Amino acid sequence: MRTTNTRHKLGLYGGQIILVIILLCGLSKRSLSQGMNFQKLHLPAYDERWLHYGFLMGAHQSFFRIDYNEAFTTPSFDSLHSVVPAMNAGFKLGFVVDFRLYQYLSLRLTPTVAFYENEIRYRFINGTSLLETKDATLVELPILLKYRSVRRNNTRMYLLIGASPVIEAAGSKDENDVQERLTTRNFNVNLEVGVGTDIFYEFFKFAVELRYSRGLRNLLATKENKFSAPLGKLTLHNIGLFITFEGGPS
Repeated sequence: MRTTNTRHKLGLYGGQIILVIILLCGLSKRSLSQGMNFQKLHLPAYDERWLHYGFLMGAHQSFFRIDYNEAFTTPSFDSLHSVVPAMNAGFKLGFVVDFRLYQYLSLRLTPTVAFYENEIRYRFINGTSLLETKDATLVELPILLKYRSVRRNNTRMYLLIGASPVIEAAGSKDENDVQERLTTRNFNVNLEVGVGTDIFYEFFKFAVELRYSRGLRNLLATKENKFSAPLGKLTLHNIGLFITFEGGPS
């Protein structure tokens, strides 16, 4: 029941976030069209300030990538056909702190709370399957370099690259839960890359951003049970679509 309710809430909130992003992407497209008509230049002194801050929200799709271990090829796993991860939706909320380093380069911190639900299906030779669901609330601390293009009227493009420490916010599970669930480590480090578009309005800067995150650490916990026994490596991958709002110079 807990898993079903969690899945329903994630789907509901994720759907709402995606709807907001679609609407705002339409707004950004309209702004881009207006930019081609050389409308009034908004926030002309924006880049003269060395510090900006704001907030972000976004929807994401995440999935596990698995590698089998040598035990999977032994007779003890003859009944197991395959282990198949699924792609699942979630959402993120966070803050933005942007430090200007040079003319086109800034250091960007985006501490974020992220809600994940990942599924792995164990398929057996006899046609049955077993679904294992991993719910997690994670605190992500991306440290990014942002390289932006020359501003064209009220728009510009940018690239992102960096790394993100990730900590699971949930507490440790009891011994019975460890024995009956696929257990994962509560700390990870992600490699982050992304692209985006800055759009300047009269009182704030809006951005649409697409970002890919790849977990660098094997998340399989050392405690082995029936779920982790055929696996040798488990890494988390994530594709997110974000919108950000940042204030202009006072």
